[in-house]
Amino acid sequence: MAVSRSSQRNRLLVLIFTTAVVALGLYLFYKLFGVRLELGHQYANVFKIPALALWALFAYLGVRVLNAAIFDFAFRIRRGYEAPSLVRNIFTLVAFTILFVVIFKSLYSEVNLGALFTTSAIFGVIIGLALQDTLGNFFSGISLHADRPFQVGDVIVVGQQKHTGVVEGITWRAIKIRTFQNHVVLVSNSNAAKEAIEVCPRDNLNARLVLFETVYTDSPAKTIHVIREVVRDADNVSQKIVPIVRIRNLGDSAIEWEIKYWLDDYAKYNDTDALVRQRVWYALRRSGLTFGSPARTIQVERKRAAKPVTAAEGITDRLSAVAVFAPLSTEEIEQLAAATVGHVFAPGETLIRAGEEGSSMFVVHNGRVQVQVTENGRPRTVAVLSEGDFFGEMGLFTGEPRTANVIALDETEVLEIGHAAMKLLFETNPGLAESISWTIAERKAELAAGSQQAAPDSVAESAGLLASIRRFFGLR
Repeated sequence: MAVSRSSQRNRLLVLIFTTAVVALGLYLFYKLFGVRLELGHQYANVFKIPALALWALFAYLGVRVLNAAIFDFAFRIRRGYEAPSLVRNIFTLVAFTILFVVIFKSLYSEVNLGALFTTSAIFGVIIGLALQDTLGNFFSGISLHADRPFQVGDVIVVGQQKHTGVVEGITWRAIKIRTFQNHVVLVSNSNAAKEAIEVCPRDNLNARLVLFETVYTDSPAKTIHVIREVVRDADNVSQKIVPIVRIRNLGDSAIEWEIKYWLDDYAKYNDTDALVRQRVWYALRRSGLTFGSPARTIQVERKRAAKPVTAAEGITDRLSAVAVFAPLSTEEIEQLAAATVGHVFAPGETLIRAGEEGSSMFVVHNGRVQVQVTENGRPRTVAVLSEGDFFGEMGLFTGEPRTANVIALDETEVLEIGHAAMKLLFETNPGLAESISWTIAERKAELAAGSQQAAPDSVAESAGLLASIRRFFGLR
């Protein structure tokens, strides 16, 4: 975890203060007992021990101050990121060892360090053999810090067992990985140095592949368009690169497809893959496309196109309760219901987008949707519509572009009333256009009064709508 600038500054100040206190202690010690440290004094060796301890403490604190000054401030300013902890520890160890040897030699000049090190060489060999794995991990850790193939926060795959997870730490001994099952795996540096490591950097757009199949009778061009549109709206799918939907193979019984998309946060790829597969299911069902199935499976049901909605399913009652269709007779409502098409959307899917061209309206049959507008670059929810509510009526009657985004909150079924169905009604009942224009104008006036806005002139609004409806439907 990164340390804040203020914490680093406070830590450096504490180290400087402690070093100053130790330096003062050294000064007082030499002031009081300096004479007894002189060579030949009978208690010289006794007083050299606390002197060595004070000098060693002073050297250690001085190295720590230098370490903080170099790596917490100078290194960050120069490189733009914190130095690896292993590099800092090695610097502290080497610098302190050198200073300690110098201090020891100055206090115990009569001791031959060369002979001491030569005598301990055999013990060094024994210790080296005993610590072979530990030293291997240590030097492999140095190599990993020098190469920097990955950083804390990256997703990596390492080891023959394919350990996959987010890097939480890189120590002198091992790499700490938190898997997507929330388990912690420690991979030794020596083993990691021998293995191929797959790295997915956190500040990089990393791609994923999701596979599915459709039957040969479905249009590839339609499949590509439908799937690409639903995938690009999924959470965590990057908006910087358009998803790619392409044929992977022509199988024995189905067309095999792959979806390639890029993620904003690769650590969430499991959830995003699941969401993409869910969106594919809903999109294929809405569009009348069919999943591929093994050739050994016997299909006993007929292929269904986009779900036709009939009056028997309660659609007539649903449409008759819509205020815009109040001027329609019972026969006209039934005729409209027969031409209505139902669509099912997954939670979070976008039904319509602001600015799109549209020539149909929608009635919420089951579930809920939210209406969003964009203000200062951010979405703001202005309404939540539930069963029986409708939206997009201006697109149906006048062809105006959509003015807001509509997004499903739950699994939502909507009824779509298209341009062709309304045109047929207007041709058989020419006076219907005027009645509907008046109904829409009154609804606008009621909404404006409820929101404390200036209510439009219903007569003028109705006349303008009537002209737009006639122009859009080609009526006289």
